[in-house]
Amino acid sequence: MSQYTDGNPLLEMTGLPPFTAIRPEHVVPAVEHQLSQGRETVARLLDQPETPTWGNLMEPLEAIEHRLNRVWSPVTHLQAVADNEPLREAYNTCLPRLSAYHTELGQNERLYQACQRIAEGEEYGRLGVAERKIIDNALRDFRLSGVDLPPQERHRFKAISEELSRLKSRFQQNLLDATQSWKKHITDEARLEGLPDSTRALARQSAEREGLDGWLLTLDLPSYMPVVSYAADRELRREIYEAYVTRASDQGPDGGRWDNTPVMEATLRLRHEMARLLGFDNYAEYSLARKMARAPDEVLDFLRDLARRSRPMAERELATVQAYARAHGGPRHLEAWDVPYYSEQLRKHTYDFSQEDLRPYFPVPQVLAGIFEVVRRLFGLEIQGRRDVDVWHPDVSYFEIRGPAGEPRGSFYLDLYARPHKRGGAWMGKCIDRMKTGQRVTQPVAFVSCNFTPPVGDTPSLLTHQELTTLFHEFGHGLHHMLTRIDYPSVAGISGVAWDAMELPSQFLENWCWEREALNLVAGHYRNGAPLPEDIYTKMLAAKNFQTGMQMVRQLEFALFDFRLHLEYDPTQGPRIQSLLDEVREEVAVVRPPEFNRFAHGFLHIFGSGYAAGYYGYKWSEVLSSDAFGRFEETGLFAWETSQRFLHAILEQGGSRDAMELFVEFRGREPRIDALLRHSGIGA
Repeated sequence: MSQYTDGNPLLEMTGLPPFTAIRPEHVVPAVEHQLSQGRETVARLLDQPETPTWGNLMEPLEAIEHRLNRVWSPVTHLQAVADNEPLREAYNTCLPRLSAYHTELGQNERLYQACQRIAEGEEYGRLGVAERKIIDNALRDFRLSGVDLPPQERHRFKAISEELSRLKSRFQQNLLDATQSWKKHITDEARLEGLPDSTRALARQSAEREGLDGWLLTLDLPSYMPVVSYAADRELRREIYEAYVTRASDQGPDGGRWDNTPVMEATLRLRHEMARLLGFDNYAEYSLARKMARAPDEVLDFLRDLARRSRPMAERELATVQAYARAHGGPRHLEAWDVPYYSEQLRKHTYDFSQEDLRPYFPVPQVLAGIFEVVRRLFGLEIQGRRDVDVWHPDVSYFEIRGPAGEPRGSFYLDLYARPHKRGGAWMGKCIDRMKTGQRVTQPVAFVSCNFTPPVGDTPSLLTHQELTTLFHEFGHGLHHMLTRIDYPSVAGISGVAWDAMELPSQFLENWCWEREALNLVAGHYRNGAPLPEDIYTKMLAAKNFQTGMQMVRQLEFALFDFRLHLEYDPTQGPRIQSLLDEVREEVAVVRPPEFNRFAHGFLHIFGSGYAAGYYGYKWSEVLSSDAFGRFEETGLFAWETSQRFLHAILEQGGSRDAMELFVEFRGREPRIDALLRHSGIGA
């Protein structure tokens, strides 16, 4: 029998009603109640006469945070997937209060001293690995929260933390508003020449939703990406490209309306000040305190080594696209809105293959059945849907995961399709952490969110192979969160994992998207269930490393820009956002965007998420994931012993041990870059 009996596993014991009944007026009182209870509990714990121990201090602290997260997670998730002004106002009201609460805990000297006493006492050596890691992390985080600062500087640190939480929210909301505001209404079908049928159908559906004839294009990725990749109308490509790359900036059709420039400048200034207060030279050094990489030079050397290896290949790839465009009536100079279009034409010409050729074979129902079967064969898990669980939108589904003996392992909400008032991109979010209280184990629950083209009429949502890879990626994050065997939320699942190792399970699972044995499970034509034809699969494999050099240097551009932006900040000069980005592009990029491009203003990862001075972690983790998959290449795609070893060493351990230690436990050695270069088709 399921542990969940009320049909609302997320909201159980949170003081909030079901998703469909949550109102903004519920949010602030529920959060305030948890904050008040947390403060009272901490005070009571510190006033107890007994010597602090794991059981009478650390374990209750874990429970406090668990209860708070149970309340806050549905609120922050709804704000991302069903945004509206009243909910946004309630969310923004709570943010500084939550920041103040966590800073108070981090600066509580009595709490810090109590944790130190446990770390220095006899009990510490008798504790388990996870318990010791929690104590070690807590002492580190106390220092990173300014517990050692003089009172005036401690107060300043708290004020900075609260303001940074506001700025993060403002960045996200500006970007969402800017994305949602732009629409292109088209009545002349000739302007849609080259667009796939699925894109036209979505544009027609979008127009009908707003009571319009014709077609409506938007900046949501299921609309934007096909236009820049397939539209023969160059002016249409330019128009949508300009609108997309100038979102929330001083440029473009809505220039100045939701400009993130002051948000970014204030964020960088405050991050630098925070790092300096704690004795770091810059925010990049502060960021590395919680990562695998130990010094800025280690990160820069890693990124520049990859750039040295991949840029010559990227230059050759771009030259090939330029030559193809000139030979086929294209412009002599390719602009940024031309490169995706002629790249796709070149792919089709070279391999007789397009991403669109794959859509009919990846209908979402078959894809989900296939992913679940891949997971069953790898880890012995069964995944079943439930229809009696409250959700926030009719498109959302809910699933439970059970182990080989039928034991519950976790659950997840799946929200796959783009729609108004939903944040762009794809992500996995923590919904509920695993927590053991007495004899009861609260199983973890995840949010898995994407922005794919929704079903149109009677036709199910059909994915490209790139979208299939995105779904595998996010589900890999979800497995990391849900399959944990650690009973304490702060180091269970993805919690406590070094940020630059966070992408290991997600990138690792992507590899199965390329293997015939797995694709036989995932693919099936939406009309008749026919398998992916061998000739299409052969072409797909041949095109696998098409323009991987260009893709590599683009990711390195993002990573170097992010890291240098935080490493080189000079308060006497202020942030050099655009000029530094231009410098990085000069160093590694091969495609130079127009001057109006304002990529940084939409760089959600570093200004609206947790990747500041850590975007390099995508490539760092890719070394780990490629090398980990190399073990399966040696032993077999579904080799039971190998997959169980990955499950036990990586997925189940969460953040309870050092990331490098866990990798070595699985692989038998430290990671090597060879597999990444081989999988990317890049020579040494």
